Amino acid sequence: MPVSIPQKNRRFSKKICTFAQKYPNMGNKENNTQPSDSKERKSALTVKDWALEDRPREKLIAKGKKELSNAELIAILIGSGSVGQSAVDLAKEILKSNDNDLSHLSRQGIKELTHDFKGMGEAKAVSIIAALELGYRMLSDNINKQEYYFKDSLSLFNYISPSLLDLPVEEFWAIYLNIKNKVLFKQRISLGGISNTPVDIRRIFATALEKNAVSIAVVHNHPSGILQPSREDKALTCRILDAGKLLNIKLIEHLIVGIDENNHPDYYSFHDNGLI
Repeated sequence: MPVSIPQKNRRFSKKICTFAQKYPNMGNKENNTQPSDSKERKSALTVKDWALEDRPREKLIAKGKKELSNAELIAILIGSGSVGQSAVDLAKEILKSNDNDLSHLSRQGIKELTHDFKGMGEAKAVSIIAALELGYRMLSDNINKQEYYFKDSLSLFNYISPSLLDLPVEEFWAIYLNIKNKVLFKQRISLGGISNTPVDIRRIFATALEKNAVSIAVVHNHPSGILQPSREDKALTCRILDAGKLLNIKLIEHLIVGIDENNHPDYYSFHDNGLI
């Protein structure tokens, strides 16, 4: 005898069939999608899910700062990542976009860091910028505390570059030396714009006389990265040379420093190129 199904139950049964056709694997544990391997499972974990010894902060405490990679150190600075991305993964992405070069990263501003990376707000960007700036200041302080002797253009570049390489505008500096080419003093003479800076030659030699300098070297930066001297650079060098001859204070070098087209610190030497 045929079984009569009430109209209400027929509609409910039809809905169940439609749902089963649309989601055939629902309730089937064997067919549920799972990470294909351990790498996929690990990428789905946050730093809090990692083993204690692998978490950057805990790793630093347990093993010391030298055991951490650059990405792990940056991860400590930024504190967190974004949805689906740990702080370490975000730090690796930031480093990769800067050719894994901390010097390159130090030249990035808040706008670049917050615009290019998901999960990077101003607070995180400021933390990275401040930490790298402290590193540069430590390097500069260490150089200033040591006795430093001018040997050649490279030695002068190594001495002055921490003060000039990452600046967005031009600065002009003078370095004052004794008879043994020991650095007595360094001084910023002027601060300018992107493409030039005015230089008061009288100020250069007033300090030279005050410090009893026998010779001087001058350095300025080109934020554009074009290290070849301009016509104005050459003319200024000639005027400094002429003024030094009157006072018996020799100009022994003029460097132009900057970041070249390959994103590496570099310099142009007037002395090495026969212009002094």
